[in-house]
Amino acid sequence: MNKCWLMGKIVVEPDFNFLYMKRNISIAYFYIELRNKSIIKVFAYDDIADYIYQNLSINQEVIIEGKIRIQDSLIEIEMKNALILY
Repeated sequence: MNKCWLMGKIVVEPDFNFLYMKRNISIAYFYIELRNKSIIKVFAYDDIADYIYQNLSINQEVIIEGKIRIQDSLIEIEMKNALILY
């Protein structure tokens, strides 16, 4: 089972786009800084990408539920759910 929960602050404005050569598949990604100062890339597709675009912005504290993916020695999280902390 590959599941994780991370809490951190969004340090880069979320970016929203569509996948190249694929219609109606949206992707959004951003970076969060954890309490230990690690920076993690978080991304999501389709409905969750739309949620990111509409609700998340820089300097917000969030809790992310997702799946860890390691690619080229970088840790990325495929987001499944998010909770905004105020």
